[in-house]
Amino acid sequence: MDEFSGTVRKALTDRGVSIRAAARQLHYDPAYLNRVVNGRQAASPDLIEALNEFLGLSLNVPEAPHDDETDAWELTRRVQSSDVGPATLERLEMAFDALAVAYPRTSPEVLLQQVRKHAGYVAKLLDGRKTLSEHRRLLVLGGWLSLLGATVHIDMNQNSAATARLQTAVTLAREAGHADIQAWCLETEAWRVLTAGEFERAVELSRAAQATAPAGSSALIQATAQEGRAQARLGRSRETHAAIERVQQMSAALGDPGAPEHHYQYDPAKSVSYTATTLAWLGDSAAEAYAREVVARLGPGDDLSRWPRRVASAHIDLALALLAADRHDEACESAQKALLSGRVVPSNHWRALEVVRAVESRGLPEAAGLREAYQDMRRPKALP
Repeated sequence: MDEFSGTVRKALTDRGVSIRAAARQLHYDPAYLNRVVNGRQAASPDLIEALNEFLGLSLNVPEAPHDDETDAWELTRRVQSSDVGPATLERLEMAFDALAVAYPRTSPEVLLQQVRKHAGYVAKLLDGRKTLSEHRRLLVLGGWLSLLGATVHIDMNQNSAATARLQTAVTLAREAGHADIQAWCLETEAWRVLTAGEFERAVELSRAAQATAPAGSSALIQATAQEGRAQARLGRSRETHAAIERVQQMSAALGDPGAPEHHYQYDPAKSVSYTATTLAWLGDSAAEAYAREVVARLGPGDDLSRWPRRVASAHIDLALALLAADRHDEACESAQKALLSGRVVPSNHWRALEVVRAVESRGLPEAAGLREAYQDMRRPKALP
């Protein structure tokens, strides 16, 4: 016992690690580890293995005798010992929900700051003592925050950062066995490649997300909607309308969510918005009615600064539909509203540019003004 204690004490001293710090890293009670290190209690085989790995030692692990009762108590203690606590986890989960609800109306730069702050705190808690249940909840929280961070990076056209955060989200979701987050990761990547013009790849990823998503989940509906948008960009009318029909059926069955603006909770208003965009890309005149419904339902008057992003997108959809119908004046008015709203994120600038180019190709007098508004929209804005 003395030789064992001396070896452990020396290894801790050499590495500048206190007993309390070691206990925290190994998820053992500091009082128990203190008794072991000071020779007042025998170390369990599990603790010896943990010390060997932590300190780079090669201490012998006894095979017998084995105190099953003491080991059972110690396992119970380790499961119950925690530096986290349910109140902290509940506050973090509520904070994530608040960020997901704020997503449609908050600038990506501001939202990313909040995501980084909360993700960093989750990472810190993962290093502390926690129960098995708390560990999984932290993994899930980290997965959701990483996924939201990836979405914001995509909005800002920061693809490398988006890919890194998506990979983190997938890793955490797999570790936690959380199929919903895994499906959302696939759907989010589908959106990223769609904005890059990789439409066939977007279809593949959307279908993979549908295969992964739990039945009846928001992720399943969103992935189906994403497939419809990719099929529309490929000009496949039958597949596009089939996806739209599936989305509408599933959305109706889902009912109204508790937080309709939550980015990861589907609601009927989202179905209307995605249908407007999908049909506009397909060149279907029915897009106009859907786009106008979005504007009427979500647009808070003429105060463009208060628009959620879906209203700005709906005006782009409406402009495309009106241009296809040769209603040029109305189309240019809708496009101008979208460009001046400040609600078109960088990942959607290409959609606005499609409208500007369509107006320019027709030689319309509004073309110069729209091009100027587009260029102004693309200029970096200072953080509030």
